[in-house]
Amino acid sequence: MPPTVLHLHGLGSSPASAKAVVLGERLRRRGFNYLVPDLEVPSFERLTLTAVVDRVAELVTDMSPGPLDLVGSSFGGLAALHFVDRHRGDAAAKIRRLVLLAPALDLLGDAERRRERGELDDDWLERWRRDGFLDLPHSASGDQRPVHYGLVEDLRGYDSFSAHLEMPTLIYHGRRDESVPYRQSVRFAADRPNVSLRLLDTDHRLADRLDRIGQGIIDFLEV
Repeated sequence: MPPTVLHLHGLGSSPASAKAVVLGERLRRRGFNYLVPDLEVPSFERLTLTAVVDRVAELVTDMSPGPLDLVGSSFGGLAALHFVDRHRGDAAAKIRRLVLLAPALDLLGDAERRRERGELDDDWLERWRRDGFLDLPHSASGDQRPVHYGLVEDLRGYDSFSAHLEMPTLIYHGRRDESVPYRQSVRFAADRPNVSLRLLDTDHRLADRLDRIGQGIIDFLEV
């Protein structure tokens, strides 16, 4: 039975994202079964990390026996990490290896840093709470769409840096990432001998390094 790779796309992205398409083509040629589910659950407007984590658990539980690896990109990397942490006694036990691509380990902290740089209004979070929704980029459609404040409340229940992670893990992160600072991945990998961090001279999309990343993922998963 060929090994299966489950790819978790990012916030506002889709199964048709450049990373999912390019990496999927490369790994399928190598014999992997590459799956990219739609993770806008229950919808983009009502999205929560918990809903995505639970959806991943359902998908993994329903999969046929056989080698299974997990790739998570940006928000999908955050979901992958917390799926492994919260379901390590059941569904996550199926996962052999984990790959995180520019994982968004601290979304609320990233937004606060953007506020400090003047990229967000000082009252952005209060306005979101007051109005109930905030328009966020939706790259799959090329526009902005409202997301409910429940996403913020849900994210406050997660701490990526205290997450439990035992499986071999590979992280790729761009040094020029302006959306998710690469130092988050440095901090996460620092005291985890099972985590290998590879920093690249690129931005958050990793678009110009996908061939290199694809080969690195193949080498990592075929060990």
